[in-house]
Amino acid sequence: MTVLLNLKNVSKQYGKDTKALSDINFSVKQGEFVSIIGPSGAGKSTLLRCINRMIDASSGEIMFNGVNVCNLGKKDLKKLRTKIGMVFQHYNLVKRLTAIENVLHGRLGYKSTIAGVMGLYNQQEKEKALELLEVLGLSEQIYKRADQLSGGQKQRVGIARALIQDPKMLLCDEPIASLDPNSSKIIMDHLKNVSTSFGITCLVNLHQVDVALKYSDRIIGVNKGRVVFEGTPEEITGEIIHEIYGSEAGELIFELGGRNAG
Repeated sequence: MTVLLNLKNVSKQYGKDTKALSDINFSVKQGEFVSIIGPSGAGKSTLLRCINRMIDASSGEIMFNGVNVCNLGKKDLKKLRTKIGMVFQHYNLVKRLTAIENVLHGRLGYKSTIAGVMGLYNQQEKEKALELLEVLGLSEQIYKRADQLSGGQKQRVGIARALIQDPKMLLCDEPIASLDPNSSKIIMDHLKNVSTSFGITCLVNLHQVDVALKYSDRIIGVNKGRVVFEGTPEEITGEIIHEIYGSEAGELIFELGGRNAG
């Protein structure tokens, strides 16, 4: 499998004293499902946002599909972002627009500013939006306003909006943090399906260790802005959970039924 994303010595500094990320190194292959786990404030969101340059890394190199993201000008960055879909914890939908209108917003990266403002989408794009909503189990919700949808439905609209970009990779920032267990399972099943059926790489921030263990090909553990673990779900032990989560680890290991605790 080809390496799609490669991070070398990526750091992010805020002001003089706050280092959000320190020397992050890892790579992700095409079609892989990789979870990033760690306590709140570990730097997981900052890391994802550096990859698509929503924020700029202070140093290091982020290679995506053979291109150094950190060096791109505005025009090239817009083009690159069409290949990186983003799924947010709080959905980031336009409340007054319908599900299908929100999905079509995923095409804005391909439009001129005027076409975007006027909402000029072609027939093919509209058909693709309908198809994605149906695949994600939202045929009944296509013309409902976003503010009339449940959290799980909103997140599926968010996934459809990312997929209509025709991305090579999805960055998912805590996509199930605001959802109940049943909706969370539906979202994770869809993301896993996207990865296996379409060969789209998924990089997913998760707080829930059990979910990461169930769905991931590989797991990256982050604590205080550093990678402290990288490996398969099978390699995670109670000791490693302690290293990633510090004082929070006890209850997580208890939840996992003491899996390999030691």
